[in-house]
Amino acid sequence: MARGSRANRTSAAMTWRAIAAELLPLLRLAVPLVIGLAASTFIGLTDTLFLAPLGAEPLAAAALTTGVSLVFYASIYGALSVVGVSVAHAFGAGDKRAIAQAVRTGLAYAAMLGPACAIVMALGLFALPHLGQPPGVLAILPDYWLAMAALLVPFALLIVLKNLYDSIGRPWLGVAFAFLGVGLNLPLNAALIFGVGPVPALGLLGAGLASLISESCAFVAGFLYWRRARAMRRLRVRAPIAGRDLSALAREGAPLGLLYAAETGAFAFAGLMLGWFGAATLAANQIVGSIASLLYMLPLGMAAAVAIRIGQAQGAGNTSGLRPIGLAALAAVSAWTLASTLLLLMSGEAIAQLIAPDPQTAVLAASLFVVVAAMQVIDGLQSTSLGALRGMRDNVFPAFLSIAAYWVLALPAAYGVAFGLSVGPPGIWAGFGAGLAVASLVLVWRFVRLTRPDASGDEPRLRGNVSR
Repeated sequence: MARGSRANRTSAAMTWRAIAAELLPLLRLAVPLVIGLAASTFIGLTDTLFLAPLGAEPLAAAALTTGVSLVFYASIYGALSVVGVSVAHAFGAGDKRAIAQAVRTGLAYAAMLGPACAIVMALGLFALPHLGQPPGVLAILPDYWLAMAALLVPFALLIVLKNLYDSIGRPWLGVAFAFLGVGLNLPLNAALIFGVGPVPALGLLGAGLASLISESCAFVAGFLYWRRARAMRRLRVRAPIAGRDLSALAREGAPLGLLYAAETGAFAFAGLMLGWFGAATLAANQIVGSIASLLYMLPLGMAAAVAIRIGQAQGAGNTSGLRPIGLAALAAVSAWTLASTLLLLMSGEAIAQLIAPDPQTAVLAASLFVVVAAMQVIDGLQSTSLGALRGMRDNVFPAFLSIAAYWVLALPAAYGVAFGLSVGPPGIWAGFGAGLAVASLVLVWRFVRLTRPDASGDEPRLRGNVSR
């Protein structure tokens, strides 16, 4: 008995040491990924700050467009994230030709996926009048909506290049190209929204054009680096694009695209329900969403980092390292999201008063900040465990889980709390948190189960358990 107890204590100590040893490599990778992901949020936050002086309706139009476009961004991000996992596996195995093959195939797929999503989003304009949104918002929306739909094309192509740089240990390159877009967006927003010199004031349309131009320039810069830089020469080996490779990429990426679409689609529908309370509520949600999205970048970056680290470990044949990598990521994200919760609880009202265009919007935003703060930890656990499973190429189960948790549980609960119990706008996010909690708990359980050591305590039992 004593010998078994000592063995268990020794095993636990080794596990904690392995987890602690993974924290620094994960953070080294996650920090630039977080900063790079924050760049896209900075563009949305910049639009919010520049549009706020124009009043509640332009801000509400931006909120509505952002909520819907996020479904397409997330779907593209999910479907193309398998390129990063493929590159990570090939990088871990030292196979440069496989890296080049994954990148070229990914760019070809992105060149089809981006325009397809842009067309679908553009057609979505015809559905908006039937969804109960404020007429004044719908009247000024179309041009901005179409500009943000077009942005999906350079976004998809840039995601592939960013996946490449992240997965080969050059994540700061992705940061540089992302912040090139941010740097361009600031002066373009000022010039195109308010007008300067011969450039007319385009208002809401100007914000959309500024985002489209800045994202396109960021992609062109990233592409030219890949094609011309000497550091990339060994990764530009001839690797013809085969139809079977495109089909394989589409099959592997489809569950992840579906997963992210289900998640963000549910968030977007929750935003539409908030629109039923009026333009001021939509404007308040835009303020809260911009700040919460910025804080969410660390969990999202950690999800990308843990996927890459697990992919590299599997490519190198180090399956015993998967569990410590995932648990270290979950621990780091839990600490960050607890801090985020405290920040939003303590400062949400002050932030709302600073940004909101009118007192009514500020009051609504302050009440939403309280509820969104309570969702931070479970949201972080969900995204990080999802990233760990993605690195293991476990894609099908999380997709079905997301559909069930968000659409069967979260949205009905949101409607019931907000309207059935007459809680109002905060009830949307309070009810929504229930579905998010279910997804978080099940995904963490899934990762822990799949990486459980076998009877000898040496290797996880992965074969036959991971669905693809």
